Amino acid sequence: MSAAMEELRAGIPDAARDIKLNLQSVLQQSSLTPAQRWGVAIASAVATHNARLRDALVADAKQEVGPEVIDDALASAALMAMNNVYYRFRHMIAKESYERMPARLRMQRIARPASNKPDFELFCLAVSAINGCEMCIRSHEQAVLQGGLTEEQVHDAVRVAAVVNAAAIAIELPADVAAPVA
Repeated sequence: MSAAMEELRAGIPDAARDIKLNLQSVLQQSSLTPAQRWGVAIASAVATHNARLRDALVADAKQEVGPEVIDDALASAALMAMNNVYYRFRHMIAKESYERMPARLRMQRIARPASNKPDFELFCLAVSAINGCEMCIRSHEQAVLQGGLTEEQVHDAVRVAAVVNAAAIAIELPADVAAPVA
């Protein structure tokens, strides 16, 4: 891990010790390739709006993956920031009239990622899980499986997203408020 990531992990207070340990674990052990693992982690960090976590993950990722993976992770988070709001609205409002209206939202990057389509869809799935968009989760999970990835890889990607989301909160917790529980 980079010095930036170690510093972030060291700053996680005892109240979130599980998150500190899980963060190290999910970034090392899984069925995901390094490109998938780092892409999911970066996209998830962007979705949490925590720049310190994002920058630390990008620094670590640069040691293991090419710039196209990082670029795809950033692009997927930006696209899902738009799509998750739009499609979550359509799902929640549940009116056929809205379903018939065209989205008219540009999404060309999903069709032409810099790395590969199944991985890009996996990054989108992770961000959609954080953002809670059921329609997008289902759509991207289907695309990931059709692209040749496995349910285990989907599961591991969502585990990474969940831990990165929790880490974004944990690194912002005050360190000196509560005494550690024995």
